[in-house]
Amino acid sequence: MVYSPDYADIYRRAADYVDRILRGARPAELPVQEPDKFTLSVNLKAARAISLNLPQTLIARADEVIE
Repeated sequence: MVYSPDYADIYRRAADYVDRILRGARPAELPVQEPDKFTLSVNLKAARAISLNLPQTLIARADEVIE
């Protein structure tokens, strides 16, 4: 299982930063942003290999399920 930031969203934000800098904004004055979108991925094959039973509610909430 992994709960991580949505990297596509981070890349879009980085493009916005580059755009601001190229338009003349000073990098030191730009706000620091933290990720606000996260994804949950569950690897059921690995869970079964170590005899780990995951609740169906957790599997249903996962953004990505690897079987």
